[in-house]
Amino acid sequence: MLRIFLAEDESIIRETLRDTVPWTQYGYTFVGEAGDGEMALPLIRQTRPDVLITDIRMPFMDGLALSELISREFPEIKIIIISGHDDFEYARKAINIGVERYLLKPITKNALLDVLEEVREKIEGDRAGHSYLAQFHQEAQEYEQYARRVFFERIVSGQLSVQQIYETADKLDMDLRAHSYTLALFSILSGVPETWSEPGTNLRDALLSHFMKYPEYILLRWSLTTYLVLIKGGADKMAGLIRRCAGAVQEAYEAYAPEQSWYVAIGRPTQRLSALPACYDEASRLWAYRYIQPRQHILTADTVDVAAGTDADTSLDRLDARKLDAAILVSVMQSASAGEIPSFVDEYVHGVEEALASKPFCQFLMLNARFAATAYTGTLEIPQEEFLSSLRCLDMVGRNVTAADLIIYLTEILLRAVELREQTSSGQLRTLLRQAVAYIDLHFTDEDLSLNRVAREVNISANYLSAVFSQEMGATFIEYVTGRRMDRAKELLRTTNKRSGEVAAAVGYRDPHYFSFLFKKTQGCTPRDYRGGGKRP
Repeated sequence: MLRIFLAEDESIIRETLRDTVPWTQYGYTFVGEAGDGEMALPLIRQTRPDVLITDIRMPFMDGLALSELISREFPEIKIIIISGHDDFEYARKAINIGVERYLLKPITKNALLDVLEEVREKIEGDRAGHSYLAQFHQEAQEYEQYARRVFFERIVSGQLSVQQIYETADKLDMDLRAHSYTLALFSILSGVPETWSEPGTNLRDALLSHFMKYPEYILLRWSLTTYLVLIKGGADKMAGLIRRCAGAVQEAYEAYAPEQSWYVAIGRPTQRLSALPACYDEASRLWAYRYIQPRQHILTADTVDVAAGTDADTSLDRLDARKLDAAILVSVMQSASAGEIPSFVDEYVHGVEEALASKPFCQFLMLNARFAATAYTGTLEIPQEEFLSSLRCLDMVGRNVTAADLIIYLTEILLRAVELREQTSSGQLRTLLRQAVAYIDLHFTDEDLSLNRVAREVNISANYLSAVFSQEMGATFIEYVTGRRMDRAKELLRTTNKRSGEVAAAVGYRDPHYFSFLFKKTQGCTPRDYRGGGKRP
């Protein structure tokens, strides 16, 4: 309902309008009245109406003076002036102020109702325009984030030449020009699905708002829990940019998740975009050290080397027992992705390489991994026999093994445990996703359907749902909803005589122009051309 306020000095007219106009029937709520402009002004400030009806001639403060003040202070309020004087000068002043309508007394009830309906339609149209503009920007941002992530996946996998990198970056409106580059990885509450919360109240929002302030950082969601940051700038400024990146992660965790451990892995800077794949490989290997050296939060080639140097003598007699803690392996199985396992195993074995000459020590490592993995998969309700029977590496136990053999053994065991964990968690994710998709399929024609609304329905954060949705469905949330709406629109265009505006409303778009824009963008022709046979499946 729109809120309406009446300022009229003649009490009979004021009371007649107040009591006889069917405000609710025409979409209005009557929120207040006053007998002059001076009394009306504070009440208008208090009630914040959408529409003001005011007489032009009133004591103390007339309607024009009131309208001028209201237009400056509340430009969104629509003003209807009623006057008993057919005076061009009054009308000219009203137009200059921005008054919506200028009505001459005596006004009939039907004339006023016609004006109220026109004003209501205009307000709703304006609001719909703002709403769809905001929706368009949101959709554009989601498309952009998805496209950027795919772009960077191709960069770090070495699929693009430098020329292709610059050409694609230009299409995505990304400025990659710099003298030096590096990549950083960090996670947000690794392994913990994000439940729904109000925007701006969580760890992710704090980090996102920080990195968006600086053009030297490009932040991308890399997986469900991991984020990638491209750091770019002058070679003489990279050390400061790296410190600021790590500091932002630390400060956000201390403010929003002090009970959680935080880590940042950062590759060595390079002056070439073509060297980013090697930089990413290094950052990925360093990322594995959050399990091996959990007290070292900033993981770089320098900090990891320094931390390792404190236990430089890795002979069997002096080996740091903390490196052999089964909790390290359990932590990896609980939260690492399958893609992280090879890097972790390489670094884990490298850390004890000098002690591998001892056969008992190698047997201990293998049995330690076997028992840790068996216990962990038991927590997933996987029977021990089922887990062990799937492993081909167990016959290595009891034999002399090399570092390469040990890497094969540990990799197979840990990968299998992670695969079982992901199967279990993906079952939970699939359940959530099925619930989300079922809700979308039931409500895709609702005008107010949004990612936030669906996220609230399944009780996970909108950002987590967005990541899961695009990963599992191969399309963004907006792409899926738009696809469902377009399929329904095409069906209506083929099988009914509904006008384009009626079809738009039937599939969830209040604005027929926006619907036509999206239809042409996604289907390659206008709704009218489609109905005429311009394009059919």
